[in-house]
Amino acid sequence: MGEYVEAGGTRIWTESRGHGPDVLLVAGLGDPVEAWEAQLAGLSDQYRVIAFDNRGAGRTALPDGPLSVASMADDAADVLRALGIDRAHIAGFSGGSAIAQELALRHPASVRSLVLTSTWARGDAYFAALGRAWHWLVTAAPDERAALEAFFLWIYTQRAHVDGTVQRFIDETLAFPYPQSAEAFQRQLDSFMRHDTLDRLPAITAPTLVLAGEQDITTPPRLGRVVADLVPGAHFEIIEGEAHQPFQESPEEFNARVRAFWREVEGQTPPP
Repeated sequence: MGEYVEAGGTRIWTESRGHGPDVLLVAGLGDPVEAWEAQLAGLSDQYRVIAFDNRGAGRTALPDGPLSVASMADDAADVLRALGIDRAHIAGFSGGSAIAQELALRHPASVRSLVLTSTWARGDAYFAALGRAWHWLVTAAPDERAALEAFFLWIYTQRAHVDGTVQRFIDETLAFPYPQSAEAFQRQLDSFMRHDTLDRLPAITAPTLVLAGEQDITTPPRLGRVVADLVPGAHFEIIEGEAHQPFQESPEEFNARVRAFWREVEGQTPPP
């Protein structure tokens, strides 16, 4: 079920499915609610799964003025409050994992646990160069399809390009009735590139699982390992054969891993 909620003076689009412990999914750069379809469908048998469009993505408008990871984390907290949720399992992907980190630091009482997928604490020179390339890509490409084809080289595995998965994703993106503007893409990107929690991660108290795709060239496992090493008690897992978006390419394995982690957090299984 989809609906708008008021958060920070902005109408934010949300979708909720299922019943049970609350889960909030936090999307990455440019991704609307629909990016989480395999989790909304696959996890809602045991959980109340909620996803939302960040500012400037999907049905949520791009605000005037500055856009920051901290403000998007405040939006996430406001979404929980608007839906009457005190605490939730938080699962963030890529830019959404940066938002999830800030959410845990700024609103710790709202966070029951953290799943951080394709994450980082502070970018390096390679990461900065990647961001600069993406920034001009969306306006320099000859058309939107060409921009997506180039962008997705960084995002999906080689097999997804070969077996037609990427072309299907491109077709779905081009047919989506709420496309993201180049300005919104660039402003979201710039906010994520400024993300830096390296010195603050030890303050996170929520149980945390860090997931990294073995073949991820955008946020490679070495960046995720730094996060896991800094968050007290965090678990770190590498998903073999996967790239930047394992929750889309291998949703059954991704869903199984987060289910196992949430069961552990809820005391249903002994810790490893």
